[in-house]
Amino acid sequence: MPAGPLTEPMHPDHDYLQTFHRAHSALNWESHRAHELAIFCTFAVPDIAAILARSGEFETRGQRRYDDTVALLREIARSGPDSPHGREAISHLNRIHRPYGISGEDLRYVLATFVVVPVEWTRRYGWRDLTADEITATVTYYQAVGRLMGIRQIPRDYADFARFLDAYEREHRSYSEAGRRLAASLIEVMAAWFPRPLRPLARSCVTAALGRPLRQALGLRQPSGLIRAGVHAALWCRAWLLRLFPPLRRRPKNQRGLRTYPCGYALSELGPVGAREHDCGHAGRGGIASASSCRTNGQTG
Repeated sequence: MPAGPLTEPMHPDHDYLQTFHRAHSALNWESHRAHELAIFCTFAVPDIAAILARSGEFETRGQRRYDDTVALLREIARSGPDSPHGREAISHLNRIHRPYGISGEDLRYVLATFVVVPVEWTRRYGWRDLTADEITATVTYYQAVGRLMGIRQIPRDYADFARFLDAYEREHRSYSEAGRRLAASLIEVMAAWFPRPLRPLARSCVTAALGRPLRQALGLRQPSGLIRAGVHAALWCRAWLLRLFPPLRRRPKNQRGLRTYPCGYALSELGPVGAREHDCGHAGRGGIASASSCRTNGQTG
């Protein structure tokens, strides 16, 4: 893929970044779940699944691939895509993508999932909806990310993103063995966050939360009606309780740690093994502690 026009002028309106951060802080849990769902959506596109499966890392290093994705999203969001650090993080993302020859349309779809899926998930399961200003800020944020990734024909507004996503999925979403394996691997990563006796139930609950069309495209076994009803009821009850009892809406004081990087990470450590850039000079500019240097210095993160 193209390296991305990283010399484009900054976006003149920076208020969108404050609105974006405020919304995703207030709806932090919903944002995390929606981004996970967006990843599953990419697995249901055979061309994208084939590229993701090529390295084998989702199947052999699933937790690390999950954490790398979360870390890259955090680094771009930390000071915004138009900031020097955001541009450095996107440049690193471009270097990771470059060897795989991802089409512009596929990249545009991945971008659209990060715009549309969080809005739809929050509308269905959030303790409140995103406001019109928050949706506009989300669109502006990902338009900036897409521009710096070199993506062409980026949708103009939320409705345009939603139309593109629907049309793309009608044409491209279908079963592939690579997609099924990737989905099963990510479900295993999520199940491993729970005590061993609860993992079979966790697998079923994650599968139920995906919804029937996505489950079918991924070739996943249909959970029982009781599990499906229970998952949706639990999500709705959570939203209802948070709506009625504001003290329960605890905003995260700090970003949660990543299991792969308990002591931090260097930007150059993120990504598939074959695509990583091993220049540790990037870590100093980004101000991120390397996991290896943290261990060497006896720090606990």
